[in-house]
Amino acid sequence: MNVAIIKYNAGNIYSVDYALKRLGIEPIITADKETLQKADKIIFPGQGEAGTTIQYLKEHRLDELIKGLKQPVLGICIGMQLLCRFSEEGNTACLGIFDVPVLKFQPRKQEDKVPHIGWNNLSNLKSDLYQGLSDGNFVYFVHSYYVPENKYTVAATDYIQKFSASLHKDNFYATQFHPEKSGTTGEKILCNFLQL
Repeated sequence: MNVAIIKYNAGNIYSVDYALKRLGIEPIITADKETLQKADKIIFPGQGEAGTTIQYLKEHRLDELIKGLKQPVLGICIGMQLLCRFSEEGNTACLGIFDVPVLKFQPRKQEDKVPHIGWNNLSNLKSDLYQGLSDGNFVYFVHSYYVPENKYTVAATDYIQKFSASLHKDNFYATQFHPEKSGTTGEKILCNFLQL
């Protein structure tokens, strides 16, 4: 199977590469448009800041390429947020695949720490991405911005408030958490994505 990881100015790409290699997949890390269009599966991972990342994607014409992909695409963390319409981080217009905003966490009490870092359990699982998993499985998050629950939500979690842990529309799947850092649950989610 031909799996491509989109190469751009974001951190954490190599931990996804490593996680896939543990599953016996040798992914290609590339920004080459032809290679990406021919891949069976695409992963759009990363950690970074929305504004500078979108600017980079536009300068390299990766924004239009991503929007036109027809094979299964998995956005992870900032990859999920960039697939949304708008982010409060830098008041950034994003790719608009999911017509929903990305909002900044507003702490409600002293123990509410932002960024949200740590393990949270999933609920309301609704996608093939979660086949073989059930509500209550734990996954690992690192983020200061979140997507409210909406019609594309296929998994939710709760930190300060309930929000979307995962989205799905057509061939686009996305997780706010890091499956590559989420132990056996994350491994199962990556395997499910590869089998879509």
